[in-house]
Amino acid sequence: MSSHYYGCKTMQDASLTATHCSNTIDYDVVVVGGGMVGAAAAIGLGQLGLSVAVIESRQPQAYEPEQPLDVRVSAISVASEQLLTRLGVMEHLLTLRHAPYNGLETWELDGCLTAFNAEQVGQAHLGYFFENRLIQLSLWQQIDQMDNITLLCPHSVAQFERLADRQQVSIKLDNGDTLTTKLLIGADGANSQVRQWAGIGVTGWDYAQSAMLININTETPQQTVTWQQFTPAGPRSLLPLPGHHASLVWYDDANRIKQLSQLNNLQLAEQIRLHFPSRLDPRFTVESRGSFPLTRRHAQGYYQNNVVIIGDAAHTINPLAGQGVNIGFKDVDLLVAQVANAIGCGETWWQTPVLKRYQQSRYLDNQLMMTAMDVFYAGFSNNILPLKLLRNGALKLANIDSPIKRKVLKYALGLS
Repeated sequence: MSSHYYGCKTMQDASLTATHCSNTIDYDVVVVGGGMVGAAAAIGLGQLGLSVAVIESRQPQAYEPEQPLDVRVSAISVASEQLLTRLGVMEHLLTLRHAPYNGLETWELDGCLTAFNAEQVGQAHLGYFFENRLIQLSLWQQIDQMDNITLLCPHSVAQFERLADRQQVSIKLDNGDTLTTKLLIGADGANSQVRQWAGIGVTGWDYAQSAMLININTETPQQTVTWQQFTPAGPRSLLPLPGHHASLVWYDDANRIKQLSQLNNLQLAEQIRLHFPSRLDPRFTVESRGSFPLTRRHAQGYYQNNVVIIGDAAHTINPLAGQGVNIGFKDVDLLVAQVANAIGCGETWWQTPVLKRYQQSRYLDNQLMMTAMDVFYAGFSNNILPLKLLRNGALKLANIDSPIKRKVLKYALGLS
């Protein structure tokens, strides 16, 4: 497409082109944010024959099998797997490090456990755990093979402008280049520059809690069940990783997580042994860790004229059930479907009626998922005895195999 295509293979040459004269290039779609959700949207829209530019400020580190595992991992649901397959990414992704899982268990008190397994919904597995970076790299590799997608990295947006006479958006880059587009997509995270420029408000709150992600090396081989125990201070979770590895997630008061962050790996391992459930094999070592605050944000709308937001730019959810990237991928799936349908029907695919249908297909569904996570969070974040008895009785009851249980599991997997 353009002479200044900065793809994964040519990133090292970007500095050589930084002094070129500024110019204006027109695209059907410009995506701000080349993370997992933004890159997926670019591919999906590119498969419709649209010209797409992706603006991203940071290049992900290249993959080497001997590298330590990243702290940031995601549970990819069956529905997300299906989307990544349609995007032509899943086959390559499965050649990289990953851990399939076929069971999910949650409990507070021993004897009151709810367990889900893949067989209950006729699936071979519930999903896969991947490092976020590997998902992004696989998406970028696919972008690199598509002539109608231009990856502009490392670049950032200096200015947005609405071209009312042409019903387009103009995007000025940090190197002086200008892009014009029929549809601007904000996939640039919770502090979305696109959302703020478009004047789309948000509602939400901070949970006054943080989560610590801890990669461990354990004598236990790769596990196939992800589990979570609720405590009044917050859940304690295990996510399977490949080989003799696992990711622990410790939710707690923000000050407590700050204290834990100041410990060395040996001290942190000892705290884990004291505060995690006994089913965690104590023969482990801490390899790496990271932490982040828990927040809930939901945009008051997902679109303006010629602008639409997806993923974390539209919603950030409590990570309690690992749904963050999955609902972002569902945004992509429905947005691409609405655009494809509009093109097939001869509609002007970038205008308000199409974007409105996308919002209608996603807003209430995202709100429902976010509310469900809030109910779980509030319901288990206390030590009030009547509530404790009630919620544990509910967990025990929920473990009975029933059509309702299977429907809940299908919904969590994005299959209904």
